[in-house]
Amino acid sequence: MATVTVFDQTNKEVGQMDLASEVFEVSVRPEILHLVVRSQLAAKRAGTHMVKTRSTVSGSGSKPWRQKGTGRARSGAKRSIIWKGGAIAHGPQPRSYEFKVNKKIKALALRMALSTKVAEQALIVVDKLELPEIKTKLFAGLAGNFGLKKALIVLNDSNNNVELSARNLPGIKVVRQDMLNVYDLLKHPQLVMVQGAAQAVQERLK
Repeated sequence: MATVTVFDQTNKEVGQMDLASEVFEVSVRPEILHLVVRSQLAAKRAGTHMVKTRSTVSGSGSKPWRQKGTGRARSGAKRSIIWKGGAIAHGPQPRSYEFKVNKKIKALALRMALSTKVAEQALIVVDKLELPEIKTKLFAGLAGNFGLKKALIVLNDSNNNVELSARNLPGIKVVRQDMLNVYDLLKHPQLVMVQGAAQAVQERLK
């Protein structure tokens, strides 16, 4: 069982917290992380690309000229795929790129991603994060206390002042503990968790 130091907002040590080994000390398998990240990115794709087929392109469906006797190649419709302005054959159509990943695999990947942060000593646990008002400058000062450049901040519950104050800072993302995901964990080199959020995640993933 790993033990991490708990800090306050000014980066002063205020206590210790034990981390469950079954959540924060899991052996990492890159293929599992890759699968879950690929699933997350695929689910974000809009899939709204579309070309017009013969049934949707505009134009008459009548035969442009008679079959024989004109000296021109025979043709059945102006919407044919070989005509300029005609339809497209076998083009992309709206679709979903999502594919299923089992819940147990997702949970395992989340444990692995958290374990990498602990192994890299990139996890910072704070007792609480509170701001008196919505102001980017206040959060920038808080981030400066911990030297945060590209960090994921995990809150226990919704905190409007913190979430809105951080949204204009490049490289900083704030999420609630129930929205924690593998992609964000791997994308941000630094991880800051409120103690209550760390405890909730630990209980959920045990």
